[in-house]
Amino acid sequence: MNSTTLRPLAILAVTATFALSGCGSIESAAQDDCTSIGWQIGSKGYQDCFKARVYERKLDYSLPPGDKPSPSVI
Repeated sequence: MNSTTLRPLAILAVTATFALSGCGSIESAAQDDCTSIGWQIGSKGYQDCFKARVYERKLDYSLPPGDKPSPSVI
């Protein structure tokens, strides 16, 4: 294969790696939050805590309604 074929494939592979590595970050952080305060994985309290933490973190990382991302000034 020549470099014009390999370059888009490499970019696609790197993009997919970054996208997939970010998928579990909210869930793993929520799991860490709940287990750090003493909930046992699989218990009813843990499930409630986990759902609440995931919801809170998704709100934290989402844009406010109507807000558009803007380029950084830095």
